[in-house]
Amino acid sequence: MADNSVKKWYVVRAVSGQENKVKAYIETEINRLGMGDYISQVLVPTEKVVQVRDGKKISKDKVYFPGYVMIEANLTGEIPHIIKSITGVIGFLGEVKGGDPVPLRISEVNRMLGKVDELSVTIDAQAIPYKLNETVKVIDGPFNGFNGTIEKINEDKRKLEVMVKIFGRKTPLELSFMQVEKI
Repeated sequence: MADNSVKKWYVVRAVSGQENKVKAYIETEINRLGMGDYISQVLVPTEKVVQVRDGKKISKDKVYFPGYVMIEANLTGEIPHIIKSITGVIGFLGEVKGGDPVPLRISEVNRMLGKVDELSVTIDAQAIPYKLNETVKVIDGPFNGFNGTIEKINEDKRKLEVMVKIFGRKTPLELSFMQVEKI
């Protein structure tokens, strides 16, 4: 006799960019079929990302593992098939083709779930990701798409002075770390 209360975490591979839709589909399907005993949580791990748009800080949830949805479930009987047949689901992670889905190890689960608190702390203390004279691409603001060279790094304010060539003239821009990316 299978024990419904024994649940493990599995990773469902989803179409990238549709993680939250897939989560909603799984939850709807579980409720519709009355399978709540078998699947207790559906999770899309996200991290808060602050972007600067038009001078305003916008905090946005960014999916931490694009293309993956975590489920805490007891995958007995038809459950794996039901989940696989949901729109946007590609399959389970770690399964041999046609084999059983492989549960995550407890340490991996804790790392994933525990990361959320750590993430907010590590972002402040993290090493400066850029170097002087490094070429970066501007990804936000009026100069989106321009490449420039880092001239100065202000660690306290987490700002960069980037020299960008605009209409053939070099122009210094003050940008936050969030507004540029490495090339």
